Amino acid sequence: MTAFAWNLLLALAWMILTGDFTGPGFVVGFLFGYLCLALMQRHVPVLEGYAQRVPGMVGFVFFFFWMVIKANAVVAFDVATPNLSIKPGVIAVPLQLESDVGITLFANFITLTPGTLSLDISDDRSVLFVHAMYLDDEDELMRELKDIERRIIKLLG
Repeated sequence: MTAFAWNLLLALAWMILTGDFTGPGFVVGFLFGYLCLALMQRHVPVLEGYAQRVPGMVGFVFFFFWMVIKANAVVAFDVATPNLSIKPGVIAVPLQLESDVGITLFANFITLTPGTLSLDISDDRSVLFVHAMYLDDEDELMRELKDIERRIIKLLG
């Protein structure tokens, strides 16, 4: 997380030095900062592995946006058609995540996806209870949720 903060500071410094306070100016500064940190990571222990995690973060963001778009399309179609095809239910998702940050990220990503809502976590933090609007195929939903969890585990590395 420290390396990411350094990358943000380098991007901000780039924007100040160039006088370009736009989105593309930030992106260029972030990329130059990323390259600098990637070159320095062998020599600075705090930066170790940062260059390998950033592409995973970007991939996760695109994956999550795709999930949100797909879920929105299903919900919008269901609202626009006269017959509701919802089959609501609650599913218990066993957790591999152990950290508070990981569990919080997972629960929030589930809640941000239309049609699903994180309800509660067990006292021993091993199971997350999720409400789903479309519980037609419990195994498919479980696969999607475990895929999100796997990606978060990989992201937090």
